[in-house]
Amino acid sequence: MSVAADLDRALNTPGDALAPAAMAIARLEYPRLEAGPYLERIEALGREAARRVSRGGPRATLESRVAAVSRFLYDEQGFSGNREHYDDPRNSFLNEVLDRRTGIPITLALVYIEVARRADVPVEGVNFPGHFLVRASDEIIIDPFHSGALVAEHDCRVLLREHLGDDAAFDRSLLYPATRRQIITRMLVNLKRSYVRLRSMPQARIVADLLVMLDPSALDELRDRGLLAYHMDDFSAALRDLETYLRLTPKTEADEEAKQEYEQIWEHVKNLRRRVASFN
Repeated sequence: MSVAADLDRALNTPGDALAPAAMAIARLEYPRLEAGPYLERIEALGREAARRVSRGGPRATLESRVAAVSRFLYDEQGFSGNREHYDDPRNSFLNEVLDRRTGIPITLALVYIEVARRADVPVEGVNFPGHFLVRASDEIIIDPFHSGALVAEHDCRVLLREHLGDDAAFDRSLLYPATRRQIITRMLVNLKRSYVRLRSMPQARIVADLLVMLDPSALDELRDRGLLAYHMDDFSAALRDLETYLRLTPKTEADEEAKQEYEQIWEHVKNLRRRVASFN
């Protein structure tokens, strides 16, 4: 089965399991990868985490149960954020994260969510800008990249400014739970960016294909796929995507930056039309 079909099936399976879809993504880099052993490893981690959580007894608070999961994953199992090689594509592949015990916020969050749920600790992903988080309640927000540290609203405001600038406005809606599809989409976006930074354009284009498959209305992904095709000299495909992007992009009330981007893409399209015409 292709990665696209495998991913589509995982995302449309009832429930909220994240690991099968993440393993489908890993097959982009490891085509012969068997998901079964890694899914069983997550089950085993969940069983062990449940034992740690149960030590608190039936009256344990949610915060203490969360702390038990964090101690198990970070102190006992040795998971940690990969600060030295943050852009390494391996940080986006669940098999590598489980093998190497390191990753980026979203993949560590995925491990945290899957293990905590198996330990009967209800947590959800938070699609926070620039730094994926995990939440157990409105008050209990967890940073999976920094050893499961609890973050207050002030910390979230600092994170937001770090990633979006001093003018970024914080809103509690930024801490709402993310859907499974949103989480997997963000994993793919991170992976695409890692490949682009490494100048691995063929791999980045494959990821862009998956992103467009997941959301055909995502114009930014359509644009990026077209630009990747352009870099790879696939001019017909680039022209098709970029023309569609321009046709569907709203032109009203665009800010100066959006207008400049539109003009840049339009210049690409004019150049591509000349190139494609010369082949005929």
